[in-house]
Amino acid sequence: MSRTIAIVNQKGGVGKTTTAVNLSASLALAGVDILLIDTDPQGNTTSGLGLEKEAPGLYDVYAGRARMEEAIRPAHMEHLWVVPSTIDLLGAEIELPGKEGRERILAAELAPLKERFRYILIDCPPSLGILTLNALVAADSALVPVQCEYYSLEGLGMLSQTLSLVRGSFNAALELEGVLLTMYDPRNTLTRQVEAELRQHFAGKVYSTVIPRNITLAEAPSHGKPALVYDARSRGAQSYLALAREMLNQNQGVKA
Repeated sequence: MSRTIAIVNQKGGVGKTTTAVNLSASLALAGVDILLIDTDPQGNTTSGLGLEKEAPGLYDVYAGRARMEEAIRPAHMEHLWVVPSTIDLLGAEIELPGKEGRERILAAELAPLKERFRYILIDCPPSLGILTLNALVAADSALVPVQCEYYSLEGLGMLSQTLSLVRGSFNAALELEGVLLTMYDPRNTLTRQVEAELRQHFAGKVYSTVIPRNITLAEAPSHGKPALVYDARSRGAQSYLALAREMLNQNQGVKA
């Protein structure tokens, strides 16, 4: 059964795009068909997989110039497809508020594709605007990357309120897929304190897998490759492979 997951946090720099690229690649390596949607106008997910930022992309879908099927492109690895972003997607934040049913455009476009892909992952922008709202309305669940620092706890509280509002108004079935600790450094006292608080507050929803600070995760996007293609033996690549296994086991009892 297909599952659509929005990778979301209104705070920037917490590893959303790194997670989108490397989790999708790791799931694809397990032989699972994946669609990754870049809904951030910066297009870092698109370039991080070595794809050109060109039309038709997600903006063309929102503008009614293309169907989602027409915007899908194969990535440079088996079982992985991408809907790219371009800077034009900034226009959607201005144009969509005037459209009827604006918050359900993405959900409607994804509905026919659910039988084709085991997972549809949506990389959201670092904001809670109309693009993120579309992602949350289309999603079955939200995966929240969190950097282990104090301000992340504040931001997570705000995001929890947003998820509740979306459930109340647009998508009653929206779940919290999980909280992912990123840029993790166990030598840091604050890291351990934030981790303990998150595991207590979101009991059972914080992944056992943590993503360490790792140079490979920082370098790989400049080469247009996920970490497991750039350096599969790195700690960063191995951590996302472990996350993919954990997710597959949780959702369907299948080991990657």
